[in-house]
Amino acid sequence: MNIETVMQELEALGKERTKKIYGSNGAHEPLFGVATGAMKPIAKKIKKDQSLAEQLYATGNYDAMYFAGVIADPDAMSEADFDRWIDAAYFYMLSDFVVAVTLSEADIAQEVSDKWIASGEELKMSAGWSCYCWLLGNRPDREFSQAKLSNMLDLVENTIHDSPERTKYAMNSFIYTVGVSYLPLHDKAVETAKAVGPVEVNKDKPKSKFINASENIQTAVVKNRLGFKRKHVRC
Repeated sequence: MNIETVMQELEALGKERTKKIYGSNGAHEPLFGVATGAMKPIAKKIKKDQSLAEQLYATGNYDAMYFAGVIADPDAMSEADFDRWIDAAYFYMLSDFVVAVTLSEADIAQEVSDKWIASGEELKMSAGWSCYCWLLGNRPDREFSQAKLSNMLDLVENTIHDSPERTKYAMNSFIYTVGVSYLPLHDKAVETAKAVGPVEVNKDKPKSKFINASENIQTAVVKNRLGFKRKHVRC
């Protein structure tokens, strides 16, 4: 399939209601409003096609950019390629659910994520922390350095309340994911979550809210989800 055919198929799948939902979360034109599940039949026909993925991502169309992540070949992407993708990711649904997810399947995932976390830029930081969440929720515990993750928990505890909005969400998810999916640091993640306490987000909106990793970890414990690993990250 070529880019023209894929764009036509995506446009045909667009729904105004879905488009409004994406828009309320930060997506802007151009976009069609395609439900992610509706993309699966096209993805099955294409499987992986990095060249096509690059063309789709470059359109700036949200649905095309999302689909690019579905058919991308992460191991064919260099650090420069991922940097280019994150630079074009203009809101969190792209940074955390397209770029971070795609990166999580690459061999260079931790190396690139570490640089993004240290960047001081909101969506790069968010993508970096989110990538670790995808990694921890999928890969065996032995693939990670316990000391490194422990230091990362310390970093979250010390900086989360002063971090940018989307980074707070991703950091909060990191505490939760370590607590649930990385058993060697479950106890420390629980302690970190308690020390951090509720984290205020949406301060720039009429009504802020609080997110709380501690409550979420306890819910996972009750549901017997400790040690949870998903088989696949990308759909």
